Amino acid sequence: MNNANYWRAVPLAHIMIVTTVITVGTPKAKALDQRVETQIEAIKQATARFEDVNVALAEGYIPDPSGHCVDAKAEGLPAEWGAMGVHYMRPDVIGVTAVAPRVYGTGLNTDFLKPSVLLYEPQADGSMKLVGAENVVFEKAWKEAGNEEGPMSMGRAWDYMADDPNTPADEAHGFEPHYDQHVWFVNNPAGQLMPFNPEITCAHHQHAHGQ
Repeated sequence: MNNANYWRAVPLAHIMIVTTVITVGTPKAKALDQRVETQIEAIKQATARFEDVNVALAEGYIPDPSGHCVDAKAEGLPAEWGAMGVHYMRPDVIGVTAVAPRVYGTGLNTDFLKPSVLLYEPQADGSMKLVGAENVVFEKAWKEAGNEEGPMSMGRAWDYMADDPNTPADEAHGFEPHYDQHVWFVNNPAGQLMPFNPEITCAHHQHAHGQ
């Protein structure tokens, strides 16, 4: 079975509850914001061709096989968090090697100029708008590669996700413990590197093309 087929039976809903403390108003904080803004602009330019979802499909990205558009309210989280949109991923870059008993991969990509996941927002006219990018690495593979701490990008530690067997929910959504990081190309009031975006909606998902 090739990597693309692995994903046809599993969802890709990455739901993280994270708290970020930001120091506001200091020269250091403003300088960091400028550096992050510059890096995000470089990522946007490097992935601009994927504004056409058909280009993404042609280059090996596939839409979340579950058909989900990840929405906070639909996941039982505060509606004001907004959504992530539809995930289009590159199984080969993620390095998927197994889907049972949980999804696992050996890819170690942290290069946002060549992201393993693209985020799209379904539009009212049926088109898909590129709104961000994401990278995913699995904890076991990451640490076996000699890394003691989780990955960081643009001064922020990636979100960590692992299932808690003491709760009824599956916090890792069928995945082995992993790290991931979102980067938003559109404005995100919660922060350009946070998982959910209050300005993103899945309201038009049923009309979207290219899925």
